[in-house]
Amino acid sequence: MTKLPVRRLCVILLASVLAGAGLSACAPLLVGGAVVTGMSASDRRTAGAQLEDERIESRGAARLRENLGERVHINITSYNRQVLLSGEVPNEQDKQLAEQVVSRIENVRAIINELGVLGQSTLTQRSSDALVTGRVKSNLIDARDISSSAFKVVTERGVVFLMGRVTAREADRATDLARRSNGVQKVVRLFEIITEEDLLEMQSQPSSSGGPSPSSASGRAM
Repeated sequence: MTKLPVRRLCVILLASVLAGAGLSACAPLLVGGAVVTGMSASDRRTAGAQLEDERIESRGAARLRENLGERVHINITSYNRQVLLSGEVPNEQDKQLAEQVVSRIENVRAIINELGVLGQSTLTQRSSDALVTGRVKSNLIDARDISSSAFKVVTERGVVFLMGRVTAREADRATDLARRSNGVQKVVRLFEIITEEDLLEMQSQPSSSGGPSPSSASGRAM
C-alpha cells in the first residue's frame, strides 16, 4: 500500500471532512488552538481585496438563495473581484439570472459563468470533487518551485478551476500538476498573469499588501 506524506494526507482528509460537513474551504477552522480564516498574509492579493472577495462571496450566496432558492446548486468564488460561478442549475434562464444577480454586487469586476444546465450533483459527487481539490492542493504544496498559497483551486464534476496572481511559469507548472492529479477531467485556467519582475518585487517586500497590479490576464486554457 502506498503511503502518502503526512501533510498531503491532511490536506486531502480536510477537504473530505469539509465537503461532508457542507463547509467551504474559507470557513473558520480551529487548528492547534488558533482560529484560521480565509485571510492569508502570504496571499498575493491586497488585504483589502481579500476582505472584498469574502464580502462578495457572502453577499452573492445570500442573494442567490433569495432569488433562486433551493432549486439550484451554485458555488460562488471570488478572487481579486473576479467571480467564478460553478455548480448546476435546471435551465438556461436560471443560469443567466444567477449571473445578473451577482453582477449587481458592488465591486464585482468580472464574472466567469461556468454553471452547468443539468441536475444537481449528489453528495457523493461533491465529496469526490472535494477529494480532487485536496489532491491538487497537496501537489501544489509538494512542489518546491512554486508557492501553493498563490493559487485558489475549485473543482466541479471533475473540472478543476485554477485562480491566482501568478507568473506564466507558475501558471504552466500548476496546470501540469493539476492535470496529473487523480480524478481531474479537465483544467480551466482563470489566472491573472504577472511578470517575474512583479513577483520579485512582491518577494522583496514581505510587508507589502499584494504588490503591483497584474500586467495581463490569461485567457482560459483547457
